[in-house]
Amino acid sequence: MAIARQFAVDEQKKSIPATMQAAVYRGVNDVRLETVPVPKIGAGEVLVRVHTCGICGTDLKKIASGSHSAPRIFGHETSGVVAAAGKDVGEFREGDRVVVFHHIPCGECYYCRHKTFAQCPTYKKVGCTAGFEPSGGGFAEYVRVMDWIVERGTVRIPADVSFEQACFVEPVNTCMKGIQTLRLQPDETVYVIGQGPIGIILSVLAQRTGARVITSDLYPERLTISKSFGLGLSIDAARSETVERLRELTEGRGADATILAVGVNGLIRPAMDATRPGGRVLLFAQTARGEATIDPAAICVDEKALLGSYSASVELQEESVRFVMGREMDLERLISHRFPLSRSLEALKVAAHPQPDSMKIVIQPGSAREGSPE
Repeated sequence: MAIARQFAVDEQKKSIPATMQAAVYRGVNDVRLETVPVPKIGAGEVLVRVHTCGICGTDLKKIASGSHSAPRIFGHETSGVVAAAGKDVGEFREGDRVVVFHHIPCGECYYCRHKTFAQCPTYKKVGCTAGFEPSGGGFAEYVRVMDWIVERGTVRIPADVSFEQACFVEPVNTCMKGIQTLRLQPDETVYVIGQGPIGIILSVLAQRTGARVITSDLYPERLTISKSFGLGLSIDAARSETVERLRELTEGRGADATILAVGVNGLIRPAMDATRPGGRVLLFAQTARGEATIDPAAICVDEKALLGSYSASVELQEESVRFVMGREMDLERLISHRFPLSRSLEALKVAAHPQPDSMKIVIQPGSAREGSPE
């Protein structure tokens, strides 16, 4: 905590430079470390010097697929210090430690009225940028936070909470939204496929509802980490036939609900096979468009429900903040690699090719620590 406090004090003493370093997306699988202008802010906006930004699977998919125009700067799991506040900003001032959401819905459109916030046109407009098009921008030294995000999507970090812990607010919110979509009951069994950082968070939140949680992963190392978070019932997918083993653990029925926390479309069919008739399957990691094979009779005849959940919910913002800032889960323990911005291209490569010992990868433009991993 002393390091974090000192960082905030030091930031107040620094003058804002004209240029900064950023990891700039230039095309499919083409990200370059470049010197770019520090973004200018207007009335109602703040400039945040980034301390920590987590690398999200959606960032990696956008880089690999070319789904977004270039140039742009990705990164949206951002925590840091307010370096400057524009006119009419009353809530925040220079030196405040904050975490920033990049999407906030309008609250008034058709989709907001139906609580499908991620489909709101305003929500789809990213409200943070490090330059070029607004697209998150956390893979840079500074981020411009636009007025509607300052008003409703910027959260002060308590003095006893680290930047690393705080950067999980947005991913935790997305996981809470997924769990809410499943409408779990305390007497149900939930099967979570994949125990990367998101899979573990989903599993902890599912268990928090009172449900019984069974986890699986191909990497025993990840199951060991998962167990350290109180998730003791697991299936080693490298050694067991997972559907058969899952049925053994559920009196032959299958899971009441299955969460697919791995972005592999080939696992959708096994996820449905592992779910009991009348159960639910949640696709959480399928954020890239494409095709997949399913058994339509499993939905019609077996009455299984195939559900989806994407991005965060503004209705869960306060709950996710309480969960993270209250340290209900020691999220920092999910971080396996920390990279300075100068090694951001290496960080993206490690994140895109996960290994048994890699979990959450973060880029830290404002950290005094230069080593990775630690």
